[in-house]
Amino acid sequence: MSVKRGRLPPWVVKKYVPSARIHELKKLLRDAGLHTVCESARCPNRGECFAAGTATFLIMGDVCTRACGFCAVKSGAPLKLREDEPQRVALASRRLGLKHVVVTSVTRDDLPDGGAAHFAATIAALRKTGPAARLTIEVLTPDFAGDPQAIARVVHARPDVFNHNLETVPSLYSRVRPQADYERSLQLLARVKRLDAAIVTKSGLMLGLGETEEQVLRVMRDLRRVDCDLLVIGQYLQAKKQNLAVQRFAPPEEFRFYADMGREMGFRRVLSQPLARSSYQASHIAH
Repeated sequence: MSVKRGRLPPWVVKKYVPSARIHELKKLLRDAGLHTVCESARCPNRGECFAAGTATFLIMGDVCTRACGFCAVKSGAPLKLREDEPQRVALASRRLGLKHVVVTSVTRDDLPDGGAAHFAATIAALRKTGPAARLTIEVLTPDFAGDPQAIARVVHARPDVFNHNLETVPSLYSRVRPQADYERSLQLLARVKRLDAAIVTKSGLMLGLGETEEQVLRVMRDLRRVDCDLLVIGQYLQAKKQNLAVQRFAPPEEFRFYADMGREMGFRRVLSQPLARSSYQASHIAH
């Protein structure tokens, strides 16, 4: 579906359902001094997830050193890391009673290891402070500038799911992810599997930025070539005026087509819906 300015198709409009739990969760996070990607990236599902008592923690601050064309997270010079943040994430997860925790971050190209040690410390704190029932931990990481040692440091901390999003097709990287590299991101996922085949790998794609069907299928085949287990496909939505404009709204049947193709290719699970996002229904897709 082509884009008409100021109008969204009904399948990408999320109905807001008021819930007292939304305010309780926001207060808990504010009191803990924690950020969520749900709010920083203006996720359309944040009301639903907050009402269900879940959130995706955004560590290492809320200012990113990169400026991707699709992303609503602030870019600029980030603040110094807070050494107690891993413990605060772990305690907040315990208070929320989470059994599957998703931790992501801004990109920190200003740090020698891109923040890999901070990810590892957060995983360790979650393992130590988590509930008695087995906690599963999912990380959604930046590319660490392709640094093998940084990637290995996170892998050796043993997250259950290692997610890194390709986001779009190679030909659109210069516009969508100008400071990233498609092959570098793909090889990050390959390296995770080489280092620890037991870790579940995951990636995500957006539709509506100008890609073609064959280009999307090629990316899906590339992901299977590096043994990526899980795939999330969603509709790109312009969160801020300075972000890239939506080129096209993919209809629901197109998402179903990619879900069917993904299963045929051998992905363990594919979540392909207009409002699907990287950490949406993360526990369901991971188990």
